[in-house]
Amino acid sequence: MKALVIIEKDQNGYGAYTDNLMTVLHGSGASVQEAKDELMAGYRELLAYYADAGKPVPDELQDLTFEYKYDISAMFNVFDFLNASKFAERVGISPSLMRHYKRGDTYISQKQAKKIESGLHIIGQEFMSFTL
Repeated sequence: MKALVIIEKDQNGYGAYTDNLMTVLHGSGASVQEAKDELMAGYRELLAYYADAGKPVPDELQDLTFEYKYDISAMFNVFDFLNASKFAERVGISPSLMRHYKRGDTYISQKQAKKIESGLHIIGQEFMSFTL
């Protein structure tokens, strides 16, 4: 089964939680990687609990693969080599507004999020066409 993990900036750093399972897995940390690591540690502990208790692991927790969905702040934390202002100009968004999205202190509409996602995909395709 595939677990959808939402990663978002919060007041303490970053949080990660599953969005499509009955059993919620979660983690938090100062960075996206710390939040992901804590979530995975919790998953391993949960599996160990079932094994130690001699209980069957619920179907939804067996052989999980993880897919990550990031908010803008988390995306810039993971891809910290991206310049938010230059990226904003590239995708047609105000650099000042993009910096607010990066800090996580401004609401982003679904329309703006899709515009940013589309820009990321276009840049990714351009990278895929490079040869050195």
